[in-house]
Amino acid sequence: MNFELSQEQQLLRDNVRRMMDDIATPEYIREHDENGLYPYGVYQQWVDMGLFGLPFPEQYGGYDGSVLDMVIIGEELGRKGYDFLGAYALTIFNALNILRHGTEQQKSHYIPRVINGEIRMSISMTEPDAGSDAGNMRTRAVRDGDEWVINGQKLFSTAADAKNNIIHLYCKTDTTVPYQQGISLFMLPYDTPGVEIRRLNTLGRRMLGTNEIFFNDVRIKDDMRVGKVNEGWPCMLSGLLLERVVTSAGYVGNSQTVVDQALAYAKERKQFNKPIGNFQAIAHLLADMQTKVDASRMLMLRAASKMAAGEQPLREVSQAKLFGSETFAEVANQGMQIMGGYSYMMEFDMQRHYRDARSTTITAGTSQMQRNIIANTMGLKVK
Repeated sequence: MNFELSQEQQLLRDNVRRMMDDIATPEYIREHDENGLYPYGVYQQWVDMGLFGLPFPEQYGGYDGSVLDMVIIGEELGRKGYDFLGAYALTIFNALNILRHGTEQQKSHYIPRVINGEIRMSISMTEPDAGSDAGNMRTRAVRDGDEWVINGQKLFSTAADAKNNIIHLYCKTDTTVPYQQGISLFMLPYDTPGVEIRRLNTLGRRMLGTNEIFFNDVRIKDDMRVGKVNEGWPCMLSGLLLERVVTSAGYVGNSQTVVDQALAYAKERKQFNKPIGNFQAIAHLLADMQTKVDASRMLMLRAASKMAAGEQPLREVSQAKLFGSETFAEVANQGMQIMGGYSYMMEFDMQRHYRDARSTTITAGTSQMQRNIIANTMGLKVK
């Protein structure tokens, strides 16, 4: 299987990397991480470069890009920090759900506004008692004429409070049917009356912000519903493979940065009159770290290549997500060990990588769920 990039893809990668180096400086990242600031400046650069048009058809102002183009961007944004990929991907994945399930009017109205940066999009699905078991959600939407009245609570909603954000909200619309048949998807502007968003104080992923949201008699027009009533479950599942393979690319990018920074430190830091990287204990540790990152990249590219060829590689995507997230968490922990006391200081980046990595084995499908999926593709029946 050939993973070589075309000339156009190499140009895309180089341009994105150059732009991120220019704008997302260490000082910029540290300020936004420490103060929980959304990276609006970098986001606008993505808009100006046309990155938000990449996966969409030309008829809506897009460029008909491929899955491989998307993972190139995912890895490059992830190199600066996994939260940068999150800011980009949240809007993209939700807008793609409109492309798949929305009306023509919704597509024509919202997709161009996403591409030109006028609006952002986030997702709210998880609740206090409904995480991996998404069908157990309790937030209700009850029809009232041409409107819906929404009540309930969502938890761990990333970037829900960003400016000009539209929340893609999954609600129960029928409690009398099996849960996979009783969920609907709505688009809800973040400043709709009755919506209360509270920022949570988290260990990592601080740029985008993690929120809990309360819905108190929120009224919304029926034309803000995406897909048919009670058919939100297919909307929820339809983009998971793309989401997870692009997310895996972000893991690879951030993992590579961890290795690069640990390696640079090991070459410079001296103990007993020689660089610590010359000691076998450190050298072997770094060799294992790079090998696992390269393996993560190969798993990700294999899954992306199969998707680009029109396949639905559930096992391969789950393997890329599982191995990529656990590798990210592992190498970040080892990077802390190599850098010693310096890694524990807030002025060094390694502590941020360590904090951000810890969430990746939980979000976008836990490691346990990925193992269940992989086992089921092997003919087992795991529950």
